[in-house]
Order: sequence, then C-alpha cells, then structure tokens
Amino acid sequence: MARCLVTGATGYIGGRLVPELLATGHEVRCMVRSPERLRDLPWAGHVRAVKADATDPGRTRAALDGIDVAYYLIHTMGGTGQFAENDRRAAETFAAAAERAGVRRIVYLGGLDLGGPLSPHLSSRAEVAGIFLRAGVPAVVLRAAVIIGSGSASFEMLRHLTERLPIMTTPRWVQSRTQPIAVRDVLRYLTAWASVPGEVNRGFDIGGPDVLTYADMIRGYASVAGLPQRLIIPVRVLTPRLSSLWVGLVTPVPAGIARPLVESLRNEAICGEHDIARYVPDPEEGLIGFRTAVSLALKKIKEADVATRWSSASTPGAPSDPLPTDPDWAGGSLYIDCRTAWVDAEPEALWQVIEGIGGRNGWYSLPGAWRLRGLLDGLFGGVGLRRGRRDANRLRVGDTVDFWRVEEVLPGRLLRLRAEMRLPGLAWLELGVSRCAGHTLYRQRAIFYPRGLLGHLYWWAIYPFHGLIFGRMPVNVAVAAARRQVTLG
Repeated sequence: MARCLVTGATGYIGGRLVPELLATGHEVRCMVRSPERLRDLPWAGHVRAVKADATDPGRTRAALDGIDVAYYLIHTMGGTGQFAENDRRAAETFAAAAERAGVRRIVYLGGLDLGGPLSPHLSSRAEVAGIFLRAGVPAVVLRAAVIIGSGSASFEMLRHLTERLPIMTTPRWVQSRTQPIAVRDVLRYLTAWASVPGEVNRGFDIGGPDVLTYADMIRGYASVAGLPQRLIIPVRVLTPRLSSLWVGLVTPVPAGIARPLVESLRNEAICGEHDIARYVPDPEEGLIGFRTAVSLALKKIKEADVATRWSSASTPGAPSDPLPTDPDWAGGSLYIDCRTAWVDAEPEALWQVIEGIGGRNGWYSLPGAWRLRGLLDGLFGGVGLRRGRRDANRLRVGDTVDFWRVEEVLPGRLLRLRAEMRLPGLAWLELGVSRCAGHTLYRQRAIFYPRGLLGHLYWWAIYPFHGLIFGRMPVNVAVAAARRQVTLG
C-alpha cells in the first residue's frame, strides 16, 4: 500500500483517480485550494484533504510530508495571460517540495503531440513534463491525446458537434490523425504507477488501439449513437481561434477551453512507442477501442452516472470569493434582492424543485431572458448556460449549474450558487426552505458585490429587470413544488 497525494482532485481526472486508488488499497491525501469542494463527494470521508496552492512552497511541502507517490494533475485550461509562467512556477515549486519531503515518485499526465510545432498550451505541458523529469524525484510522465469518457471536455465537444450538426463545414484539423484513449485506460495507467517498483524516470506515450482522424471520430460517434451519417465538408479558412469560437457556439465547451483542445488537434498525435506495457501490461482483453469507449460514455450519460465533468475544475478567471457572512461586512457595498413565497407543499417537495433547478429544468422565470443572458455571456468569453448540470436531480458543492457553481448545499434547507458569468463584481443566488407556523416558506436572495463604478452602474442598470426575472421565480417555484407534492402523493 502506498501513501498517495492527488492534486487536482476537484477536476475531471483527479476526481476519478481518487476512488480508483482507494479501491486498490492505497492511502490517499488530496491537496486542494478549497477543501470544502470535496465535502459532498462519495469518497470524501476516506481521504485527508489539505489546503494548499502548488505555488506556495511551505504549504506544498507540508502537504507532501510522508507521501510515497504524488500525482500532479494541475493543468491550465482556458487560461489567459501568464498561464505558462504560472504553470512553470507551480511545477518547479511542487518538484522542489517533493524532493525535500522524500517523495518516491511523481506522476504527471500531460499531452501527446508529435506532429510539429506545439500550441502554447501543449508547449506549457511539455515544459512542465521536462521540469519533473529533471527534478530530484523520479517522475513518470504519461502523454495522452484525446481522452474519451463521459463528461470529458474532448468527449463533450465531439458529442455535441456530432449530435447538433448533421452537415458541417470543418477546418483542416479534422483530417489530422490522433490516437484517442478511453478514460478507463488512463485511470488504469495512473493507478498502476502507485505500485510499480523501481526508480523509473521517463515519459510514456499512452493511447488506445485505434488511430483515427477527427472526421473518423465524428462518423464513429454517429454510428454508435444511432445517428444518420454526418456530411463533413472541409474548409481551409478556419483558424484555431475561429474554430474555437465556432465550437463554443455549438457545444457546451466555452471558446476559452475549446481553443487549447482545437490547437492540440492541428498536428498528428500518434503514440511513438508503447513501452509502458513493460511496466503496466495490457489487460487480457486489450485496450479499449474508440467505439467501445463512446458506448461506455453514452451509457454513463443515459444512466446519469457521470462521476466528474470537465466543468468540475475551476474556471480560470471566474470568481472564487466566498459569500460574505458578516452583516456588517467591511468589504464594501452589498446589493441584495430578497423575495419569499408561501408554498402549498411539504418542505421535501419544495427542496426537490430547488435542488433540480437549472439545466433542462430551467429557472422558473422568463426562459428567453435567461437564454439571452447566457448568450451575451458566451459572446464576451464567459461560460454561458452551456455547462448545464452533472446530475439532473442532485447537487453537491463544486457542481456547476449553467453559469453558476454550487458554493453550499444544506440538504432540505439551503442552496447557494456563486455566479461564474462575466460580471463587474461578485454575485450569489440563495434558495432556501423553512417551516413557519406549520407552513412551508420559500426564501430567495440575490446578492451582488460591485467592483468599482462599473459594478454599481451595472446593478442599477439591470435592477428594473429583477422584478421580471427574480420576481417571478418564487411564484413559479411554489407552483412547481405544489405539483411535485401531488406527484409524491
């Protein structure tokens, strides 16, 4: 049994790796910036969470104390500005802290691209890999191309492009060959390196058994999903930037995250070796093929059993400040819009409506206005409404709900959402349930902390619309809860 540290445990891969390590008997510690985001995860009670940022030498060193194998799963997706410098600094700090702590091995998941000049994001990942391979701790670098699994950004992009566009004009990168890998195989490789003996210090290419163009993957997805074959018309004028904007409009993946994915597809990404099989042998049934991986992912989606999604990770540039709880908070002005409604239903029925808000269930007021706000957010580089929900009925801290993120869930009592749309300030929406004099009361509170003069102007500019949007929500939520009560009997 190894003592493992997992960074990025709130992200797509990290959130799936932790239970795999636990299932194989390893002791797991999670290094996260916001430990509260692990609270509602099914495995949270079986790990130790430590609060640290990879750029903080002291906290990182403390988090690594007594660790055998450290998994570095921190990536900047959708980042702007100095993301490469930030990634470099975090990797150097982590490597130095791991050496001082006596860590036996670092395991890093990077990108596979052997076909030409690297994109800025792949260049950053290659640089991080080099930092670990030159560090004083033996490192294993796994290099993967497209990862196919329910909830991954790559899969969501492929899925929505194929399902929404029966005829599509496509850029040249759809003809580049790549070697996709099922997320199950990625997790199998990652988990295995907690137990492989010896001081291995090198990179490994990892991929599935199929080499396909992106056009092949579109056609393959359509076949597995039972869709008519898609007509693909290549064009030469779409740059990665234009392609990412196009992907951002058609799929739930915002342009800022789509761009590094698109850039990684410009060059061929095919494994140059399969040396990893000497240390982690292939399963008897072989590696999972592309069509099987798609089928498994679609089954998870259909059964609403998606453990993590690409949106599980924090969105770069999105606010992360917690809601001020001091009534006399000295941080500045807080604008608050409070509304209540009596509900002709039991608290349990009302809570079910609240916990199911957003996504396909909508926001119980002026759907067109919410769609317009999401569209405007997307046009200005925000996440818009496209992220939806991980689960249609249940929420946990850290989940995304359209352009909100769950900051707090007190089952049966309170849901607090923090806005991640583009705003000149910070915003929250609280939905609560209480029992008063034998009756059920719905409580709703919209809170806005403006930044600068623009923030104040923004609040007063949209204030007239609050009565239309937030004013209708209590009445419609109450009606939905009454209907749910009838269903529950």
